[in-house]
Amino acid sequence: MCVKRNFLPVKLKHLGGLLTLVFISAICLAFSMNSSDDFDFARREVLLRRIGHEILLQSGDSTSRVLPVKKLAENEFQISFEQAFSFKPDSLVNTIQGLLGKEQIAGDYVVNVVNCSTASVAYGFAISKNKKDDIVACIGRNQPEGCYMINIKFKPIDIASTKNRVLLGTSLITLVFIGFIFLRSAKPKKTKADSVEKGILTLGTMSLNPESRMLILNGDSIELTRTETRLLHIFALSPNELIGRDRLQKEIWEDDGVIVGRSLDMFISKLRKKLKPDQNINIVVKRGKGYILEINTQ
Repeated sequence: MCVKRNFLPVKLKHLGGLLTLVFISAICLAFSMNSSDDFDFARREVLLRRIGHEILLQSGDSTSRVLPVKKLAENEFQISFEQAFSFKPDSLVNTIQGLLGKEQIAGDYVVNVVNCSTASVAYGFAISKNKKDDIVACIGRNQPEGCYMINIKFKPIDIASTKNRVLLGTSLITLVFIGFIFLRSAKPKKTKADSVEKGILTLGTMSLNPESRMLILNGDSIELTRTETRLLHIFALSPNELIGRDRLQKEIWEDDGVIVGRSLDMFISKLRKKLKPDQNINIVVKRGKGYILEINTQ
């Protein structure tokens, strides 16, 4: 028997809700990413001010202020100071590399120490995730006291690609979750045809599970023998239809090589007793013809 299912009406019914949820999720993600941008900038600003603080301490200055960090471009920042100071390039490199190296927001970056009065670069270096690409020179040459600003430029792809990956990953997870809920709601109700396909056969208020050899009524299980199961399975596939005695004997016992005439009557009698809890089911004998599994559905 071929059972056709049409899921299209159910899916169309829920399609509008699915699209709405996806749209709302996208909006929420957009706002979430904007909030994340503001947080990252604030966190980076605190980190850069700490770098300025450490540089002043190394020069022996513990009282003057680190001025507010300026954002020169999308990924470039400037640390400036209230007072002039001197610095050692090796200490400067170690301090900046040590603080930024612990942060995921760092990545590749270039540092330039700029002279305030001439705007010339007094010292600079570049750090990469790949250590062999680092550019650090003039270690050991102390710089004289002066007014300096420290410009730090981060590689743009680090921030942008991270945001895109987070956005894409979150969107996919959200879509998969919504799709899972949608498919569960669109799952059709279990029908009698489904039970037949899975091997469970309905007999009035009873159910036959040939695989486990169980007859089930109101949650209670009645155990069947192998022969009883095979016999009842044949009846269950053709309820209220005459099944010849010869056919039953052939299908049940011929594979064993022995056909015993009275065996069929004995198993029919046993099945009647096990079907007795349901008054609407009975195996009726048609003399000289065979048997009928009568199921009264009224």
